[in-house]
Amino acid sequence: MKVVYSEKFKDVYTTDPAAAAGRIEAIEFSLQGKVTFIEPRPATKEDILKVHTPNHVHDVEREGVYDIAALAAGGAIMAAEIGLKEPCFAVIRPPGHHASANTAWGFCYFNNISVALEKLKREGKIKKAFILDFDLHYGDGNVNILGSRGYVEIFNPTAHNRIDYLESVKKSLAQTDAGMIAVSAGFDNHEQDWGGLLKTEDYLYMGKLVREAARRNSGGCFGILEGGYNHSVLGKNVLAFLEGLSV
Repeated sequence: MKVVYSEKFKDVYTTDPAAAAGRIEAIEFSLQGKVTFIEPRPATKEDILKVHTPNHVHDVEREGVYDIAALAAGGAIMAAEIGLKEPCFAVIRPPGHHASANTAWGFCYFNNISVALEKLKREGKIKKAFILDFDLHYGDGNVNILGSRGYVEIFNPTAHNRIDYLESVKKSLAQTDAGMIAVSAGFDNHEQDWGGLLKTEDYLYMGKLVREAARRNSGGCFGILEGGYNHSVLGKNVLAFLEGLSV
């Protein structure tokens, strides 16, 4: 399986948990020898400005994180383009699902999944997309940017019971006819992370559900890294999800 990844994502660009030293290395270690790493290209400013306002882009530049944020957005684009033909995942940071058109919080700067899907839609490569956002935190930026654009369904599971949570994911994916299944993949709802809910095997299961939905719809699928902050389990959780996508 192809995984979009750059050594530059190891750089500690700020003090928040998403940028912590060792976080990306934990994933790289778990995936080494099991996937094919693909080097991303930065998203163009033109692609970013299709999603974000000039003022917001200027703010990101002023914070000194534009280059790494643009590389993450470019990684999402590459994963989405590969995902048209085969399942793909992007190990990127900063994350993106809390970034709206003119604001951002929650360790995010640019909305990576929105930049990617908007580019595919603009180029006529997709007609309809479905976003599964299984991060612990509600992806308000995804909803704020894409929720009213007419071609995207977005599902953020909210059940506090593990079985109900997985059943809701299964049901939502079974109902969509979208030709592209995109995943905002945050692993912070793991039983040993902030959320304390899901098991590693659950990420495998959700990966399989995503792959099944893409096959059923004769479409594609891809995922991008969002949250996940316990370095001791993050790598194995990402690997489990990728194994599900690869089935």
